[in-house]
Amino acid sequence: MLLNKPKFWDYKKSNLLSILLMPFSMIIGISNLINFLYYKKKLKIKTICVGNIYVGGTGKTPVSIEIYKILKKSKIKSVFIKKKRFSHRDEIKLLSKIGPIITLKSRIKSIEDAQRKKFKCAIFDDGLQDKLLNYDFKIVCFDKKNFIGNGKLIPAGPLRESLNSLKKYDIIFFNGLEKLEKNIISKIKKINNKLEIFETNPIIINKNKIKKQKKYLIFSGIGNPNSFKKLLERENFKITKSITFPDHFNFSDLDISTIKNQAKLLKSKILTTEKDYLRIKKKNRKGINFVKIRLKIYKEKKLIKLLKG
Repeated sequence: MLLNKPKFWDYKKSNLLSILLMPFSMIIGISNLINFLYYKKKLKIKTICVGNIYVGGTGKTPVSIEIYKILKKSKIKSVFIKKKRFSHRDEIKLLSKIGPIITLKSRIKSIEDAQRKKFKCAIFDDGLQDKLLNYDFKIVCFDKKNFIGNGKLIPAGPLRESLNSLKKYDIIFFNGLEKLEKNIISKIKKINNKLEIFETNPIIINKNKIKKQKKYLIFSGIGNPNSFKKLLERENFKITKSITFPDHFNFSDLDISTIKNQAKLLKSKILTTEKDYLRIKKKNRKGINFVKIRLKIYKEKKLIKLLKG
């Protein structure tokens, strides 16, 4: 069962519920410490893992795609690796549209398969917390606005690991529309002064296929649905209604029928994200448009130099 992210996770101060859940968060913290002590297997080909310590909605899949494109331009034969999960089939479909992908239940077996197929580099979409793998580049993604939310571990907050875990990582990506606060950078540099920090900005690349003068009902089932709405508002889209679902939501025939009926009443066209569109059954896609997004990476030349080094 998929659930919406609790709102108190992104409160800047603790509330009663987060305090009550702290004992369970301590268990997660102990588990993270044990995982850190595991022997991590050194891999034979170059590995780049793009993940997060904040649960969902940080932009790791778009970052993985941009890294693949950078490596492809440099003629480095690369492959995506994504752990096989039914709930993540939308991300698997999205990645497979860009390049080759290996999706097994074991990341170890996936990397062994990549080695047999003579790939030079493997890009892991998720897997930073995998206790068995020693990646060459460990990349953490954050949303500029939410950052670490209330700063607490699951379930008291949205973090898989504490902010101090940044000591073991190499690169940070800050994704989103907002301006990054300087105090966040200084806080990170105090933890790990060697971390390379990059910012991105989302860009709609299929604007010509979407008529902005139309009115739109929008819907999404992603980790950070508000970012989708804000992006459209920045581009001056006329939004009559916004409907949100849990991340990786599996749309039923009834869900899509309800959306279409509401759009008809509002005399609006329907718009969603590419990830959500890929989760809609093909028979139900008629009349639904999607926004195709890519990330503009600031200081991209510096990133290219790092990845090729």
